[in-house]
Amino acid sequence: MMKLRQTPLSIAAGPIWLEALLAHSPDAAGLILIAQNSVGNHRESREAHFAKRLQEAGFATLIFDLLTHYEETRDPDTRYNSPLLGQRINALFEWLRHQPPLVALPVGLVASSTGSAAAVRALSKEPMAVDALVLRGGRPGLAGISPLRQIVCPTRFVVGEKDSGLPAVRQAFDLLTCTKDWRTIAGTDEHFREPGALDDAATKAADWFHAHLFRQPAAADAGKAEPG
Repeated sequence: MMKLRQTPLSIAAGPIWLEALLAHSPDAAGLILIAQNSVGNHRESREAHFAKRLQEAGFATLIFDLLTHYEETRDPDTRYNSPLLGQRINALFEWLRHQPPLVALPVGLVASSTGSAAAVRALSKEPMAVDALVLRGGRPGLAGISPLRQIVCPTRFVVGEKDSGLPAVRQAFDLLTCTKDWRTIAGTDEHFREPGALDDAATKAADWFHAHLFRQPAAADAGKAEPG
């Protein structure tokens, strides 16, 4: 397994700062951005567990919060504001373009819950910002028809068999015109809380990224400065 350097980060997104944790190694096969719908706890959260499985598959990871601490505790409606959260993902893309150690890596994005709609909105504005996308259930349909049709990167949906919103998720999937794939995990809902379900989802994500992320030849020598 790669030896990863863990770096806590604060990334500007308009008037707020997104807290994040980068796990990076120069020999990573790619960088996977993981949108987290909660705040903090980047080393022990469910997204941290998901990230660890991707790291074991050879990828660097960047877990980033879509919300601030204030929003999570005092303004819970923010988590349903997919246009705003999409702008924050676009701000992350902009930050990434200015990080010499990371800029040569192929990039994947994972989102879930309302973050799925935010990811779709962000990529409708910057279709080439990532090389592959995995939506772990969620509510991508909240992004709207036009943004879904503007996605160009290969996209895999990983869904729980018992997800109560599955018909709406399938409708969003059917609107995609890009290379796309649908994978169902038996015996679980949209939260993937059953034993092994989240690991299964991570494996399906890693397989998709291995198939669609291609490292640039010069990436191994891309910059020695630390991200910040």
